[in-house]
Amino acid sequence: MVTEVTTRRTFLSGVFALGVAPTASWADAGSPGFLAAAQVADGSYRLFGLDRGGHEVLSIPLPARGHAAAAHPQRPEAVAFARRPGTYAIVLDCRDGRVIQRLAAPEGRHFYGHGCFSGDGSVLYTAENAYESGEGRIGLWAADDGYGRLGEIPSGGIGPHDVARLPGEETLVVANGGIRTHPDTGRTKLNLPTMRPNLCYLAPSGEILQCVELDPHLRLNSIRHLAVRPDGLVAFAMQWEGPATEAPPLLGLHRRGGARPSLLSAPPVEQRGLHGYAGSVAFSGAGDLVGITAPRGNRAQLFDPESLELRSMLSRADICGLAPSSDGLAATDGNGAFLAIGDERSDVLTSLRDRRWDNHLVAVRQ
Repeated sequence: MVTEVTTRRTFLSGVFALGVAPTASWADAGSPGFLAAAQVADGSYRLFGLDRGGHEVLSIPLPARGHAAAAHPQRPEAVAFARRPGTYAIVLDCRDGRVIQRLAAPEGRHFYGHGCFSGDGSVLYTAENAYESGEGRIGLWAADDGYGRLGEIPSGGIGPHDVARLPGEETLVVANGGIRTHPDTGRTKLNLPTMRPNLCYLAPSGEILQCVELDPHLRLNSIRHLAVRPDGLVAFAMQWEGPATEAPPLLGLHRRGGARPSLLSAPPVEQRGLHGYAGSVAFSGAGDLVGITAPRGNRAQLFDPESLELRSMLSRADICGLAPSSDGLAATDGNGAFLAIGDERSDVLTSLRDRRWDNHLVAVRQ
């Protein structure tokens, strides 16, 4: 009797005899549903892969505090980015934790902590600051050729904190936060009197396809983080740099070609409780909800992206990471919890007191 194992071994022997190795996939790394950086009990930092229930399936050391990660669309590879203004990004083989490549920001550049891949995975795009001029850049790296630097294109603004790709095409959308910084002054904001954030759509060639700005009275609302629904609707989270007495909207929606973004806000009392800071943004798995987290205000808000109405609110200490899940959204907090949240519900699926989840939870699409 020929067993399944024997059949598989025979098949693999034939494949290798032909000189063709099977292509590795995310299944070879435990099929993580999410990636997230965290600080662990001994004070060191790691990148974790989590299943849909928040259980660890991979754990890889990082040299310093991480921020976000980019997951390759086919191969079990992740790029872990340093927190801004960082100059490291590490390409990791998520099967065994091996460092495939270390990316160093070119001279005069630093990373902003976010990046994304082209649809076929051949190019990595990184959000960068050309800090002497203050101009934003999107770095291009050859993911299919050792992650060598291909070049860079203008981001269309200042302070490109996040970059994402529109589904089914190669158009990039960039969150140009508008805030100029320089490594010599750390995270000090150097241009608040002239700050002008925008949302910019770019072709991979560098052609600016469209840029949209907020109304002038909201020019101190820094556009920071992005989520894109499968139909191309873009959500963006903002951070207010104006007077603390004001409570502006911190969530916007836009579709390429539209004239103005739609801004979503809770009633004034609830909105003031966000303390002008949204940390992450995501659509639900079905796309019928869009949410932001506010770690300074210890809460999350979920909205209907069609009616723009507030659907539910959640109070949770230091909640920040947010990503789509099959039955709503997944979230993490700085106290080690992994949650499932949705319309009028929230459930803690795992809680690890020795882990401090960082700002972002990244969904791995397989």
